[in-house]
Amino acid sequence: MIQFFYENLPESVNTDYTKWLEDIILSEGKKLGEINYIFCDDEYLLKVNQDYLQHDYYTDIITFDYVKGKTISGEIFVSLQRISDNASTLSKEYEEELRRVLAHGILHLSGYKDKTEDEEMMMRNKEDHYLAKYK
Repeated sequence: MIQFFYENLPESVNTDYTKWLEDIILSEGKKLGEINYIFCDDEYLLKVNQDYLQHDYYTDIITFDYVKGKTISGEIFVSLQRISDNASTLSKEYEEELRRVLAHGILHLSGYKDKTEDEEMMMRNKEDHYLAKYK
């Protein structure tokens, strides 16, 4: 089950991505467990980053992995402010950047990393692949 929640924000996000996200999970050879997306503002996600990861910087996404075997579950915190800023900086549409970040969280839960240059390139290629499949 994929659910969407809001912290420090009104419920104003298009959450019509469930089928597409489920398709990504199946395409990666995984099973859907329970995934919670928590949409929030920069300050909320900064606090999560500080409290749980001891990082003192803004980010667009933090993924907490509760995967067991091939069943993926987790909590994915997404800063909508950061997505808006990134979309503007990258000259991308807001919705496209949002979908990229939503897919990014699923890919983390599917086992992809992005700490090294090679891992980051693989992650970006996977994101692009799934963005092209969005209908």
